[in-house]
Amino acid sequence: MKTERLFAAAAVALLLLAGVVALGVPGVIADTDRVTRPGPVTVEEVTVAPGEVRGGTADLRLLTRIDHSGEPTPNVTVRFRAYGADSRLLVDEQTVDLGEVTGDGSRPVNGTLRVSREGGYVLETTVFRDGERRDQQSREVSGVAALTPPYARSAVAFSDGTALPALSVAVDEADENRTRLRVTASLENGGDDASGDLRVEFRLRQAESNLQAGAASQQVGAIPAGRTGEATATVAVPSGYNYYVDAVLYRDDVVIDTARSVANLDPQERISADETVRDVAFDVEDFEQADARQDQEPTPAAATETATPGFGPPVALVAVFVTATVVVRRR
Repeated sequence: MKTERLFAAAAVALLLLAGVVALGVPGVIADTDRVTRPGPVTVEEVTVAPGEVRGGTADLRLLTRIDHSGEPTPNVTVRFRAYGADSRLLVDEQTVDLGEVTGDGSRPVNGTLRVSREGGYVLETTVFRDGERRDQQSREVSGVAALTPPYARSAVAFSDGTALPALSVAVDEADENRTRLRVTASLENGGDDASGDLRVEFRLRQAESNLQAGAASQQVGAIPAGRTGEATATVAVPSGYNYYVDAVLYRDDVVIDTARSVANLDPQERISADETVRDVAFDVEDFEQADARQDQEPTPAAATETATPGFGPPVALVAVFVTATVVVRRR
C-alpha cells in the first residue's frame, strides 16, 4: 500500500514538474496563435478598362489582383464601388466572395460597375477578412462620355483642316429676294474598310432669329479606306441675311459627326462659327491609396522637432540687447 502511494506521489510530482517546465521554457509548447493566425490579404494592383458601352450607360471593368501570404485566410471578400467624382454619391457596387484564400502569391479578382456616360467617377476596391477591412485602393476615371456605343462608331468624319474645311459655302445664283447656296461637306474615312450607308443633312438657320430658313439631305457614296469624299446640296434662302450652316452626318439614322460654318449675306454685319468642339478622351488615373493593412505591425512614428510659436529672429535680437545692457550696468 505504501508502495502504491509512493508511485502515485511520484507521478503527480512528474506531472507538476512537466507543467512547470512547459510554462517556463519558451518553445516547449507550440505557439498555436502564431500557427493558426490567418495570413494577410492586400490589394496589389487595380486596372480599369472600359466594358460594354450603351447609349446612356457604360460598364467599367476593374481588373484587380489580391495578394496573400502565410497561413490560409478564411472569409475573404472583395468589394467594388463607384462614387460620383463631384457628388461623392454611391453609383454602383459589387461584392465578390473568395471564401478561403490559401497559398502565397497574387490571384485575379475582377468586378464590373455600371455608370452613366457623363461626368467622372472614383472607383474603390476594398478587401475584407471576416467582415473587417484589410486593404483598399482607389482610382479616378474621367471622360466617360468619350466612350462611344457600337452603333455610333464610324471611321468616317468631317474633315478637320484649313486647306480642306469640313464645310464650304458658295453662292450659286442670287437676286433681290432669294439666294441659292451650294453647300459642300468634306468627309474623311480614317478606317481600314470602305464606308457605306451614310447621309449628310444640311440645315441653315437665320442668325438673328435662329429660325430654320432651309434644309437639304444628301446620300454619300462609298468612301474607300484612307480617302476623302464629298456631299453637295443646294439650298435657297432669303437674301440679305446671315445664316449658320450646320451639317449632320448620319449612319442608319444615328448621328456620327457634326460640323458648322456660316453664310454672310448681310453686307452690314458679319457672323462667325464661334462654337468650339474639343475631343475629350477616356482617362484613368491614381486617386488615392488608403492602406488599411491591420495584419502588419504599426511602425513607430519618428520623433519630430517642435518650435515654440511666437519666438523668432526679432525676439532673439531683443533678448541679446537686453542681456548686453544688464551686463554693462553690472560692470
